Amino acid sequence: MDPKELIKRYQAGQRDFARVHLPGADLSGVDLRGINLFEANLSRADLHRADLRESNLDGAHLTEANLAGSNLGESHVFKADLRRADLSGANLRQANLGKADLTAANLTQAHLMGANLEGAFLFEAQLREALLRRANLRGAGLGGAIFTNANLQGTDLDGAGLSGANLSGANLSGANLRRANLYGANMTDAKLAGADLAGANLYGAYLFKADLRGAILRQAILEEATLGGAQLDRADLEGADLSRADLDGASLVEAKLNEAKLNEAKLKLANLRGANLRDAVLSQADLRLADLGGADLGGADLSAANLGQANLEQANLREATLTGASLKGIKLAGTTLPDGKKKGTFTKLSKFTGD
Repeated sequence: MDPKELIKRYQAGQRDFARVHLPGADLSGVDLRGINLFEANLSRADLHRADLRESNLDGAHLTEANLAGSNLGESHVFKADLRRADLSGANLRQANLGKADLTAANLTQAHLMGANLEGAFLFEAQLREALLRRANLRGAGLGGAIFTNANLQGTDLDGAGLSGANLSGANLSGANLRRANLYGANMTDAKLAGADLAGANLYGAYLFKADLRGAILRQAILEEATLGGAQLDRADLEGADLSRADLDGASLVEAKLNEAKLNEAKLKLANLRGANLRDAVLSQADLRLADLGGADLGGADLSAANLGQANLEQANLREATLTGASLKGIKLAGTTLPDGKKKGTFTKLSKFTGD
């Protein structure tokens, strides 16, 4: 069967084209709504601007296929329409889905390795356990890839380009985002519990109220990121760069922040109970009213930090640097001071701070 024959039969009312063999076919701009292309071979096919709404492409071979929209000027964008399409288990390696509309599409366990999804719209799409390694998902101007409320649970996004992407409300629990580029991404209210973000670039990303409990963020770049109200309990942030990050009101109970950079970070009212902050850099950080009860701050740099009314009871400050720090109203019962002594009625902290 050739493309013309398929179009003729479709227009005559036929919808079942399961396992059809049409590699390299030109079906650009064709209306194929509701078509059944189960396990069809459409590798290298041209389907740009095609209407594939509610189509069945389950297990289809679409390697290097063109499923992109086209941009004819700022006010005329024609999208490949894949709304509510079933692409579960489809092979879309190296496929072009730029500017495609994948609203509520099912891409569960789809292979999208190296695919181009720049500017794609994936609102409420299902991408659970999809393979997106080295995929291009970055933003383009104001039209970044949109994953609002999408399900990306357990998805492999190792090294993926997601700069400027909208992932607000998305479920990325347990996802692999190692070394992913999430520069400036919007991840407000995103679910990232247990996700692996080691070495990821999250510079300037919005993670307001995101759930990052137990997430791995070792050596991640989070400079100037917004993490206000985020849940980071037991997260691994060893060696992460959180310089100038906004963590006001964030929960970091028992988080690993050893050797992390938190200089000039906002940590007002943050919960850091039992956190590991050994050798962390907290110079000029705002820790007013923060709860550091039982935290390990051994060797930490707290120079010029604002610790006003912070709770440091049972905390370890052995060999910590507190030069120029603001310590008004802090709680120190049972705290181990920089010289290794426990805070008591006989010891004054000003002895170590120069205050």
